[in-house]
Amino acid sequence: MKLLVTGAWKGAKEQLNNLQALGHEAVFMQNESDSLPCSPEDIEGVICNGLFLHHDLEEFTSLKFIQLTSAGFDRVPMDRVTSRGIKIFNARGVYSIPMAEYALWGVLSLYKKARFFESNRLEKKWDKCREIFELYGKTVAIVGCGNVGLECAKRFKAFGTNMVGVDLVEREDDVFGKIYSIENLDEALALADVVVLTLPLTESTKGLFDEKRFLAMKDGAVLVNIARGAIVEETALKKALKAKLLGAVLDVFKAEPLEEQSELWSLENVIITPHNSFVGENNEKRLADLIYQNLKRL
Repeated sequence: MKLLVTGAWKGAKEQLNNLQALGHEAVFMQNESDSLPCSPEDIEGVICNGLFLHHDLEEFTSLKFIQLTSAGFDRVPMDRVTSRGIKIFNARGVYSIPMAEYALWGVLSLYKKARFFESNRLEKKWDKCREIFELYGKTVAIVGCGNVGLECAKRFKAFGTNMVGVDLVEREDDVFGKIYSIENLDEALALADVVVLTLPLTESTKGLFDEKRFLAMKDGAVLVNIARGAIVEETALKKALKAKLLGAVLDVFKAEPLEEQSELWSLENVIITPHNSFVGENNEKRLADLIYQNLKRL
């Protein structure tokens, strides 16, 4: 199979010989927005992330395999992929562990007043804080019970929390206890001290967390978004943060990078990171293992 491999796979150059050893003809391009290094009609498989944001899928007339380096499918024209019967795989499970650790870190940073103590350290101030929260006994709602959501649930549960999930259908689960259907999202939000978003961005989830959703949440709750920024309406979020939420841990935004004039930067109860939650030193090994498994399966 003629494979086009892009720089979205960080370790791609080191893997080209291994791909060829499997019987594939591997062609490399660093930037997905660049001109293609070969004729698109000759390409039978691609390993990429946002390639089809810059190149029309219809030009790839021989394409039968897509391996994404991302967990989400929102950068791919899935309707056309499906209609053509192209096999597509995402990076399921590759980034789940660092993302789950990030979610836990973010909540603990807010609960334990990390910003307060770091500011005092820089100023060499010995000043105690009496408003410290415990995670133990809190209720955590994971909205999106896929691989990332499951890893989040396991880590929060280890701290003695009560876990609930929200997914497409209601069901019982050993890790979550109860999983609510997405139609009953507000019922789960009313219970939760912490809400972690790990659901995919689709037409039905775009803007899902609007003013109505924030009003459904408990006073003093924490929102963690490690999914996609467009799931949250930022204007409604800012209003909620000023009025009732304890805080938010935000790794993703509708427009990235977050614009400098955004009010979110200056809010004291917000942790902001630059779409960085997925980073971990074991990602490359997990991704390479997954790619080879899927190629062999194909």
